[in-house]
Amino acid sequence: MLKRIFRSICLVALCVFLASVTLFMGVLYEHFTGVQRRQLRIQTNLAAQGVSLEGIRYFDGLSTEDYRITWISDGGTVLFDSKSDISEMENHLEREEIKQAFSKGTGESTRISATLLERSIYCARRLPDGTVLRLSVAQYTMLTLILGMLQPTCIIFIATLALSFALAFRLSQKIVKPLNELNLDKPFQNDGYDELAPLLRRIASQQRQIQAQEETLQQKQSEFETVTTGMAEGLVLLNAKKIILSMNPAAMRLFDTDASCIGRYLQSVNRSLELQELLWKAEVGKHAGMLLELKGGSYQLEASPVFSDGLVLGIVLLMLDVTEKEKNEQMRREFTANVSHELKTPLHTISGSAELMANGMVKSTDIPQFSNMIYTEAQRMIRLVDDIIRLSRLDEGADDMKPEKVNLYELADTIIQSLSQEAKALGIRMDLSGEVVSVYGIRQLLSGIIYNLCDNAIKYNRENGSVSVTVKKEEDAVLLSVADTGIGIPEEHQERIFERFYRVDKSHSKEIGGTGLGLSIVKHAAKLHHAEIEVKSIVESGTTVTVRFTKILQE
Repeated sequence: MLKRIFRSICLVALCVFLASVTLFMGVLYEHFTGVQRRQLRIQTNLAAQGVSLEGIRYFDGLSTEDYRITWISDGGTVLFDSKSDISEMENHLEREEIKQAFSKGTGESTRISATLLERSIYCARRLPDGTVLRLSVAQYTMLTLILGMLQPTCIIFIATLALSFALAFRLSQKIVKPLNELNLDKPFQNDGYDELAPLLRRIASQQRQIQAQEETLQQKQSEFETVTTGMAEGLVLLNAKKIILSMNPAAMRLFDTDASCIGRYLQSVNRSLELQELLWKAEVGKHAGMLLELKGGSYQLEASPVFSDGLVLGIVLLMLDVTEKEKNEQMRREFTANVSHELKTPLHTISGSAELMANGMVKSTDIPQFSNMIYTEAQRMIRLVDDIIRLSRLDEGADDMKPEKVNLYELADTIIQSLSQEAKALGIRMDLSGEVVSVYGIRQLLSGIIYNLCDNAIKYNRENGSVSVTVKKEEDAVLLSVADTGIGIPEEHQERIFERFYRVDKSHSKEIGGTGLGLSIVKHAAKLHHAEIEVKSIVESGTTVTVRFTKILQE
């Protein structure tokens, strides 16, 4: 804009200068032409009086350097000429100024030379004797005048041009300065041109609209970020070129990246071919999903195309953590297989023994032994089914069981008494220590926790070992601890002992008749009471299992 104003001012100044020079020279030229004509008339009148009085003698010694004097007879013949030989001059009767002089007494005319560089002004006057006296003077034409003044005119032009440039530069800056200093944030506080008022009002109106839209967008962006930041699922928004537009913290953790990934291709964050194939399907307008291992977990990836006017403008990638689901599915399959296996063994024993007895292949003296075997395996199946039913109820939340105030110390003492015969048979000493503490919980489940922990402590103990049960109250929790001096649990197995049917030593577990579900029952029962379980074990030294009941469950 500054350049355009500068050029416009310079052009206007140049045009004004040229117009002024032309007008000035034209007016000046006409003025001097008029002065010269008047002087020519005066000189003609003076010369006419002289010739009338003295005749041809008037011309003797007369200086006619600036004027040309011609005396013409009444027949048009030249009687005298101050510049040319009269014998060679033609008849002047047809000259315009001569005609006017004969008819009116005076005559004037102007003739331009062939070179266009000079013109002559003629003034003629009729004398009393009928002759005509004519004076002429040479005058430069406008072109001659321009050529003669070319040098000073060029100097003036250059000076004027420089001055115009300087003034145009300053003036254009002065004009543009208020525009450059406009405060667009506060349009009505500007002291610029009045002509800008409509523009400033329009800007103010648009700013209000933009501000309202910006506030709406910021609110939506804040809501979006709040929702996506709190999501456990990963969420990635991509444009049509698979460039990352947004990625929530959960997705950043899974892709092991940070906010600097925004604006980059997703391929630079994760180069998995399966993921690229998934995005390609979404890119062509298809909804696609796949299971992908990330960060040691299983994630279900769902890619959905975003359409606008039939075109794919972007892709939404949702990452769902299905690790627990896959783990539960695997546990379900393992549980089904383990249940089938656990039931198959006693059923085979019962079926085989019954078949031998039915076919009379068992001696009468061996029948009690076979009957005892059938009874033992049947009891084992009953315990297994009971534990499975108990676990199923715990999985469903045990809603039919009512919580109550339970004296944990007395409950532990009762269970220890019920297991005393089994412990005594193995030479294991059991003792209870601590203090009387009551918790608010489900008696049946609390009893199951204590029973299974004590039962395992007895079964996996050493001969003449010991089991110590402690119930005590801490500042913010109630602790139930069961410690034994048994075979211990290797460190690599400690995290899995609460899984269903998981056994550290399967052969030993079979010998002692465990179902493999006891610790699973303990885990589920503790979970329903919002309790935490801690296991400390040293191989060949013993195991200590601590259940921590929080204060919230205390009454």
